[in-house]
Amino acid sequence: MSTDQGLRVADVTVRVGGVTAVRSAALTVPPGTVAGLVGPDGAGRATLCDVIAGLRRPAEGTVHLDDADLTGSAARERARRGIARTSREPERWRSRTVRESVRAAARRHAALRDHGGRTVRDRWARRRRARGEAGARADELLARVGIAEFADRPARGVPPGVARLAGLARALAAEPTVLLLDEPWADLPERRARALEVLLRDLAAEGVAVLVAERDLEPVLGVCDVLHVLDGGRVIAAGPPAEVRADPCVRAAYLAGATPVTRRPPSAAAGPGWAGRTRTPS
Repeated sequence: MSTDQGLRVADVTVRVGGVTAVRSAALTVPPGTVAGLVGPDGAGRATLCDVIAGLRRPAEGTVHLDDADLTGSAARERARRGIARTSREPERWRSRTVRESVRAAARRHAALRDHGGRTVRDRWARRRRARGEAGARADELLARVGIAEFADRPARGVPPGVARLAGLARALAAEPTVLLLDEPWADLPERRARALEVLLRDLAAEGVAVLVAERDLEPVLGVCDVLHVLDGGRVIAAGPPAEVRADPCVRAAYLAGATPVTRRPPSAAAGPGWAGRTRTPS
């Protein structure tokens, strides 16, 4: 019998100081699906993602991946088991090109993963081969996320949208079974945003469980199979996107306070096609 049940979060409560940041939150992301975790700032999105990634321990609740209870495991162990996450603020590598930063992630994964093999010698040979293929893997991933033309640019000097997609490429280098994305559409121009939607659906079709954390509801409506809406640390609605969008609790807690998305001109460093999205002041 298959044990591939995907990601399961049950009754998670997180207290920060005297504040309950997340209260009895639950969600499920089966393999081959894209789920959304949305809600206004302060709703607990990032905190819940920290719990899933192993960066924060919950006061109550559990995190399971397939048949494994990961609740007490460290972030490194969760990464080894297939949980990868991108950050809300993209990481900038000071001394590497974009290609080198992704290659480093691929080499690190090759060193940590279980390569199988009948003997220690077999496993060592497979690990060495995988590390040697890290450069080709980096080029493949940069092309897949759509930023191959930035491969030789210093990672610290690329536009924010490119840095965000480079972070996605590094996460994919770990060959995740669960991919956590924190506001992945921030700083992306429209064409790149639509391409990201297609990529996420492709990843799901390959069996990855994708969880997208977003403050805005609209970007995730066309890509997610199910939405979970947080407000005040609680999941107030969950289900198909159309149903969740129409839920009176969601409209009262979220849509009424959402800020519109507008365009901003591209920076000189961004180059053509990198006009990002931003929100108008409230």
